[in-house]
Amino acid sequence: MKRKNYILIFLLLVLIVSCNLHKDRLNVDISDIKINEIRIKRYDRDLFNIKVNNLQQGLESIRGKYLFFLGTDLSDARKLAEMSDYLRNPRNIEFHRASEAAFPNLDNVEKDLTYGFRHFKYYFPKQMIPEVYSYISGGDYDTPVRLADSVMIIALDTYLGESFKPYLSDGLPLYRVKRMTAEHIVPECMSVMISQVCPSDQTAVRLLDLMIDSGRQHWLLDAVLPGLPGYIKFDYTPGQFDWVTKNESHVWAAMIENRMLYSADGKVVRIFFSDGPNTPEFGKESPPRMGEYLGWRIVKSYLDNHPEIPVQKIIADTDYQSILAQSGYKPSK
Repeated sequence: MKRKNYILIFLLLVLIVSCNLHKDRLNVDISDIKINEIRIKRYDRDLFNIKVNNLQQGLESIRGKYLFFLGTDLSDARKLAEMSDYLRNPRNIEFHRASEAAFPNLDNVEKDLTYGFRHFKYYFPKQMIPEVYSYISGGDYDTPVRLADSVMIIALDTYLGESFKPYLSDGLPLYRVKRMTAEHIVPECMSVMISQVCPSDQTAVRLLDLMIDSGRQHWLLDAVLPGLPGYIKFDYTPGQFDWVTKNESHVWAAMIENRMLYSADGKVVRIFFSDGPNTPEFGKESPPRMGEYLGWRIVKSYLDNHPEIPVQKIIADTDYQSILAQSGYKPSK
């Protein structure tokens, strides 16, 4: 009888350990994580509501709310002239009006940012949650989200979608314009936060190193925004994400067979990290930057198989060969 009890206890322990090992480590309890609800301050709206003919007084009326932008001498004639030019610029006016129409409110963005920041605070409790502002950049496409100390600013005019004609007129490629949508705002905000705690490894040169280095940033994006669709995370179309999911084993096999994994050759790296409409070597339906996807899959496998490893370790670890070896990564055919 006792022997049967020991067996039952043993089996129960095995079951518990097994469950813990396969527990989704992204399913964390943030009920005790308290932060202020995110409220985005609409600098874009308040600034363009000012009467340009009475500019200094108008700026003074909103200065207290927007010291980050207006914490200078508002009586300076040169600065007032620059602000007047900015507000009278037909291009900026067009971008503002389109942003106002697209974003009459930012309720959903604020809700999702609060959700993301609470998860961020769970993993990085000592990090400061920034004040968030929106503004009109006039087409600063390369930096749609900026983070400066305790302030985050979002260029709403960089998220107006492919129907906004100035994007293509400015020479932006269509594949890039397709990702300039409202659903990318929060992931890009959180990616900027992640870059502060997990900056890119500037010493990484081999393809494997670059893959895992970028892969952990994508895994952290999963961690702070659990449930984020994969195609959004990688700036793919749904069809491209479906393609790489189905063809992952073939891409990995090609990488191994052609001895690319440990290559530091710029041509090889570009195949798997260059942006564009696709990866030409794998056909028109393939997505670009597949090194990021495969790196994410390796990191995910590593952390899924080693739940005891804290997030901080994967951030600091630059032994990329060891991470691969311990990941057990093997894409199914």
